[in-house]
Amino acid sequence: MAEEEVADTEQAVQPEQLSIVATAIDGIHVLNVAGEIDHHTGDTLSQALNFSGTPRPRVVVDLRQVAFMDSSGINIFIAAHRALSEAGGWLRLASPTGAVLRTLQLVGLDTLIDCHETLDTH
Repeated sequence: MAEEEVADTEQAVQPEQLSIVATAIDGIHVLNVAGEIDHHTGDTLSQALNFSGTPRPRVVVDLRQVAFMDSSGINIFIAAHRALSEAGGWLRLASPTGAVLRTLQLVGLDTLIDCHETLDTH
């Protein structure tokens, strides 16, 4: 009976959702991300960062509404950075806050990928 209770509890647990709103401003793709970036939501982010076939893609990911990011997010951003760089483009991260900023700094991702405090770089 205890096993059934655990199974029911596991089914009741829903992973946090990740929403991404994509816009383009002056040829720069801006992805406004909200939610948590982890192994449950990573595919959504990977798909949004796929700009294969786009010449010299320039992408900014707005992280101000991301409350949590684990190593899945780190790996996704590294892969996207490499892919976009190889295509002659770039990836920028904007507005990371709290735990997300700390994660970026701990693994040194902020030294590999340009990180900005806000979307406004003026």
